[in-house]
Amino acid sequence: MARVIRFHKTGGPEVLRIEDIDVPAPGPNEVQIRVKALGLNRAEALLRAGTYIETPIFPSRLGLEAAGIVETVGAGVKGFKAGDGVSLVPPISMLRWPTYGELINFPVEHVVKHPEMLSWEEAAAVWMKYLTAYGALIDIAKLTSKDFVVITAGSSSVGLAAIQIAKMVGATPIVVTRTSAKKQALIDFGAVHVIAQSEEDLLSRLTEIAGPNGVRVVLDPIGGPIFEPLTAAMAPGGILLEFGGLSPEPTPFPLFTVLAKTLTLRGYLVHEIVRDPVKLEAAKTFILGGLKTGELKPVIAKTFAFEQIVEAHRYLESNEQFGKVVVSV
Repeated sequence: MARVIRFHKTGGPEVLRIEDIDVPAPGPNEVQIRVKALGLNRAEALLRAGTYIETPIFPSRLGLEAAGIVETVGAGVKGFKAGDGVSLVPPISMLRWPTYGELINFPVEHVVKHPEMLSWEEAAAVWMKYLTAYGALIDIAKLTSKDFVVITAGSSSVGLAAIQIAKMVGATPIVVTRTSAKKQALIDFGAVHVIAQSEEDLLSRLTEIAGPNGVRVVLDPIGGPIFEPLTAAMAPGGILLEFGGLSPEPTPFPLFTVLAKTLTLRGYLVHEIVRDPVKLEAAKTFILGGLKTGELKPVIAKTFAFEQIVEAHRYLESNEQFGKVVVSV
C-alpha cells in the first residue's frame, strides 16, 4: 500500500484527497520510484478543475513531475537499478502515468539520472519548465545572441527558465509581468528589461527597447488582448509561440499585422519534444549541461508537505509565487 493523491469530482483544490492504494510491481520497461518530491504545474490544476486537454476518469490521479529513488525495475529496463536517484520527464498523459504518490511506476524512457548537486526539490522542478522553454526557444525559434525575446508571465517557472536559457545563448530577454511588484526580483534574476503590463504601455515600451527592427521571438502562455501589442512590436518574419492560453478574454487574430510582417503565430506543446526521442535526447543534453555549469538553476518559490497538497494547489493558483511550487514527500 502507498499513499496517493486523487480526486473524485472536478473542482477547486479542496477536492484533492490523500488515499491508500495498492501499487503493482513495475511492468516491462517500467521503473518503480519511491517519490521524494513533486513539482506542481498549472496543467494539474486544470485537470483537477476539468478544463485540461485530458478528461479525468474518476477516481482520477494527477501529476507530471517528480524526483526520487528507484525502488525496483521491470523486465527489459537497462541503465537503472535500485537506489538510483532520478527525476522524471513529464509524460504525454498524466492520467496514464500520474506522479502524485509515494510510490509510482513510470516508463523508463522518461526517467533521468539527475545531477547530484540538486536537492530532491530542485530535481522535481527541472523538466517541465526547462523542456517547455527549450523546445520553444531553441528547438523551434532557434534563438541566437542577436535576438530580443519577449517572455510574458516572466515570474512563472517557465518564464524564469526561459530567462536563463535566453541568457545562456546570449539573447536579450524582455520580461513582461503584471505589476511592478516582482520587477526588481526579475532584474536581479537576469532579465535585461522588465515591463509591468498593467502600469506601462506595452507596445511603446517594446518599441523603445527593441528599436525599429522589433522583436523576433515571443514566448507567451497568456493569449487574449496582449496579442495585438505583442505582434505590433515584432520584427518581420518573427515568431510568437503560444503554449498556455491562460487569459479568460478572447484572443484577437491581428490579421493585417501578421500579413504585413509575415509573422508566424504558432501553438506549442512540450509534447513535441517529449514524444520525439531525438529531440528529447538533444534537450536533455542541453539542460543537463546547463545544470552542471550552473547557468540553469531551478528556482523554488515554496515547498509544502505532502499532507498540504490542498494548500499547495491554492498557492499554485494564487499567482503570488516566484518560481516553482514543490511538494516534499
